Amino acid sequence: MEEKQNITYILKCSDGTLYTGWTNNLEKRLKEHNAGQGAKYTRGRRPVKLVYTEIHDTKREAMQRESQIKKLTRKEKEALIQGQA
Repeated sequence: MEEKQNITYILKCSDGTLYTGWTNNLEKRLKEHNAGQGAKYTRGRRPVKLVYTEIHDTKREAMQRESQIKKLTRKEKEALIQGQA
């Protein structure tokens, strides 16, 4: 059985906004977001595009990182996406 990865991710929505989340199955989660079955925030902002990922050892680490990223400013998130943070 394949070990699941714990991934924190950032999506760019069709309206240009950024959405941060975490998952242990990125491919499935992206399909859910783009099918309107993901987070309520992304439902009306489809299609979404994956712009950033981080892999973590545990679910807890991924969730903590999601929380940290959500507290960043838009400019800080964009620097992270560009690889400057």
